[in-house]
Amino acid sequence: PVKVQGSTLKTCSFNESVERIQVFLDTGGRPLNAEVNLWQGPDNAPQKIKVYLEDGMKRPFSAVIDTPGAGNAIAIRNTAPMEFPLNAYVEADNGGPGPARALAANTQPRTIQGGAVFTTPFAPNVKSIQIMLNTDGRPLQARLELLQGPNNNKQVMEVYCEDGMDRPFFVVVETPGDGNVVRIVNTATLEYPLSAHVEAFEIDNNRDMAQRGAGIMWS
Repeated sequence: PVKVQGSTLKTCSFNESVERIQVFLDTGGRPLNAEVNLWQGPDNAPQKIKVYLEDGMKRPFSAVIDTPGAGNAIAIRNTAPMEFPLNAYVEADNGGPGPARALAANTQPRTIQGGAVFTTPFAPNVKSIQIMLNTDGRPLQARLELLQGPNNNKQVMEVYCEDGMDRPFFVVVETPGDGNVVRIVNTATLEYPLSAHVEAFEIDNNRDMAQRGAGIMWS
C-alpha cells in the first residue's frame, strides 16, 4: 500500500495494455475523505470520484475503473486534514470482460432518470453489495449513499464519467450490520438517464441460520 497523508496527492501511471484498474482505499478506522480521478493527458479527467467513508476499516472503498486508450493515470487526493492519512492500493485487472460488464450481463438494469432517486434495502446477511452505473455513451453524474438508519450516511460517493459506456462505474460496498440501504441519485439533468445494476456480492448464510435457530428475544 501507499500511504497518502492528509491534504496530499499521489499519482499512479501504468502501461497502455492495462484495460482497467482496481483502486482500494482504507484507513485504520478513522473517517476517509478523498478524490479519485482518472487522468488522460494534460488537463483531462474523464472520470472523477469523490469518496466519504465514516469508517475506512469497516467499509473500505473498492472500485474498478476502466482505462481505455493511452496516457492514463490514477490520481488519489486525500482531502482530509493532516491527522487523517489513508492507505491506497492500485492494481491492474486485465482478465476477461471485467466485473462491470459481467454484472451488466447477468442482471436487469434499473433506469434512473435525471434528477430521480432509487433506493433499495438489503437483508442483514448480505455482507457486501456490487453496484454498476452506466449510460448509452452520454455523460454520467450520480451520487451513491450507503445509509444505516434515517439519513445516517456511512459511505458517500459522487461520480462523474465523461462517457458512461466506455467507462462504467463499478464499486463493491461493504455492508456490515443491519438496516443497510443504498440510495442512488442521478444528479444530472433530465436528458441524461443512467442504468443501475445493484446486486448482493457476498452473503453470510451462517448468520441467517444462527439468527433463525437461536430464537433470542429481547423486550
